[in-house]
Amino acid sequence: MKKLTTILLALCLVATLPVRAAIDLTDFGGNKVLEKRYHTLVTELRCLVCQNQTIADSNADLAKDLRREVHDMLVAGKTDDEIKDFMLERYGDFVLYKPPVRSSTVPLWLGPFILLAIGLVVVVVIIRRRTSQAQLAMDSQDRERASKLLDETSREQRS
Repeated sequence: MKKLTTILLALCLVATLPVRAAIDLTDFGGNKVLEKRYHTLVTELRCLVCQNQTIADSNADLAKDLRREVHDMLVAGKTDDEIKDFMLERYGDFVLYKPPVRSSTVPLWLGPFILLAIGLVVVVVIIRRRTSQAQLAMDSQDRERASKLLDETSREQRS
């Protein structure tokens, strides 16, 4: 029985190794301000591999390296702006979830609004075409009904 318990315990420990390896251990020596700055920064930086996740959410190797780099810079006394500037220099505007407004990033900021406007124009054009086609169809139906009534009236008058 003791052997079985030892084997089960060993299996549980082996099974938890991958989970333990995915956790980043960041030690700020109990400095809550640095921890808060760290968490703010890693949620503002985009993972360049995943592209739709922050480096805080990503498990990609590059995201782990970037988290480590942010940690090291914070411990070294760098400001948030210095860290962001370093990341911008190294990786470009795409590394930030909220890129700065510059001539090169104007499409990022205006693109969604332009696409929305194009979509609205397309919807309006489609609705107008369907409305005009429906009116034409009603007009032809009305014409047919009117011609039938005229035919019936002219037959009645002849008789």
